[in-house]
Amino acid sequence: MQKVQNNKAWWLVLPVFLLVAFSALIPLMTVVNYSVQDIFGPGQAFFVGTEWFKEVLTNERLQDSLIRQFIFSGAVLLIQIPLGIGVALMMPKSGIKGSLCLILLAIPLLIPWNVVGTIWQIFARGDIGLFGWGINQLGFDYNYTGDTLDAWLTVLLMDVWHWTPLVALLCYSGLRAIPEAFYQAAEIDRASKWAVFRYIQLPRLKSVLIIAVLLRFMDSFMIYIEPFVLTGGGPGSSTTFLSQTLTTMAIGQFDLGRAAAFSLIYFLIVLLISWLFFTAITHADKEK
Repeated sequence: MQKVQNNKAWWLVLPVFLLVAFSALIPLMTVVNYSVQDIFGPGQAFFVGTEWFKEVLTNERLQDSLIRQFIFSGAVLLIQIPLGIGVALMMPKSGIKGSLCLILLAIPLLIPWNVVGTIWQIFARGDIGLFGWGINQLGFDYNYTGDTLDAWLTVLLMDVWHWTPLVALLCYSGLRAIPEAFYQAAEIDRASKWAVFRYIQLPRLKSVLIIAVLLRFMDSFMIYIEPFVLTGGGPGSSTTFLSQTLTTMAIGQFDLGRAAAFSLIYFLIVLLISWLFFTAITHADKEK
C-alpha cells in the first residue's frame, strides 16, 4: 500500500520564503538593475550595459582596496584561528572557573561595532590612551593617526580582541563534545599532550573550524564600522577597505551605477572564496 505524503507543512515555510524574497532577492535584483544603468536622479537613468563592470575591474583605487582587504583577512585568519584554539585548550572544562571564562569571553562579542571603534580610538591614543601611552613609554614612536604601519596593527589588534573570543567559544564547544573515553584511552597509552591534540582534539574540531574560518573570513572581508570609527580609513587610504570604498562611492559620490556593479563583484568574491575554503577543508577531511 502506497503511503500518501502530506505536503501541507510546506505552507508553514511559505512565510519564510516570502520574507527572504522581500529582504534579499528584491534588493539583489534592484542592485543588478542599477549596475547596468547610469543614474542621474529619479526617473533619469540610461542603459550602459557592462560599462560599469569594465571600469570597476580596471579601477586602481578599487584594486588597492582589494589587496588591502585580502591582506587584512589573511592576517585575521592566521592570528585568530590558532589563538582561539589555544584559548579554548587552556580554559577549564567545568566548574565556576569555566563559567567565568565563558562570561569574560562573551563580553567583547556583546559590544556594538561602533562602540568597539570608539573604545580603541581612545585606548590607542598616545596622550590619554593606556595602550598608546604604554607603547610610547617603552621607547616606540607610536601614532596610529599618522603612521601607516601603526594604523594597520591597531586595526588588526582591535579585530583580534573583538572576534577571537568567537573562535575560542566555537572551539571550546567542540572540545566539550569529545567523549571522555577518548582521553581515557590516550591516558592508558601514555600519549603526550601534543599527541592528544594532534590525533584526538584537532580531528574532532574540524567541523567547528570550518564554521569559524568561514565566519571570520566573511566578516573580516566585509569589515567597515570599526576601522571607519578608529582611523576613518587613514592615514591617507592605508586602512580604507572595500566596504568603505563602496560606501563612499554609493553615498558620498552618489555614483549608484558604478557602486552597484562593484557591490555585485564584491559579493561574488566573498561567495567564491567562501566556497573554496569550504570545499578545500571538507575535501581534505574526506581524504583522511
